[in-house]
Amino acid sequence: MGKAKAVGAIELSSIGIGYQIEDDMLKAASVDLLIARTICSGKYLVVIGGSVSDVEAAIRAGLEGAGEAIIDHLVVANVHESVFPALGQSVTLPSDHVGALGVIETFSGVSVLAAADVAAKAARVTLLRIHVAMALGGKGLLLMTGSVADVRAGVQAAAGEAKARGLLVSEVVIPRPSRELFAEYL
Repeated sequence: MGKAKAVGAIELSSIGIGYQIEDDMLKAASVDLLIARTICSGKYLVVIGGSVSDVEAAIRAGLEGAGEAIIDHLVVANVHESVFPALGQSVTLPSDHVGALGVIETFSGVSVLAAADVAAKAARVTLLRIHVAMALGGKGLLLMTGSVADVRAGVQAAAGEAKARGLLVSEVVIPRPSRELFAEYL
């Protein structure tokens, strides 16, 4: 597939139904499977990328087969390009990085994807990491960096998105983080 323009996700309360709708989604459209796995507390998460029309078709197919097992879902058309590297844990910072650190914590993996896209579009931040539900009790975690003003704006926008979904756990801005705090990301 070429450059992805959309991201879609479905979070389910059933692992078995998760496998079934993952298959339905992949058969319904030409999408890239970005994440498909069990997550904490016995849930299943499927995240896909591709063209807007293909992602919409795949999510629609997944929703049709999921029934009452749907916890949350989304399609972000024209997703910010920095979401994919942060989701893939492939963002590196120079060893002399001194930007502020912003943290958004959500109650679901799906909601953190929406928050990340909003943050990247609202401010000049680098999305550093998007952790989706693994080893987090099913939560989502977004880390971003940049100038203090930009990180504050990104965190505020992301927190607003998560609050609108009723899924915000915390929002934090650390203006001058210690070098040790960034050490695992450099």
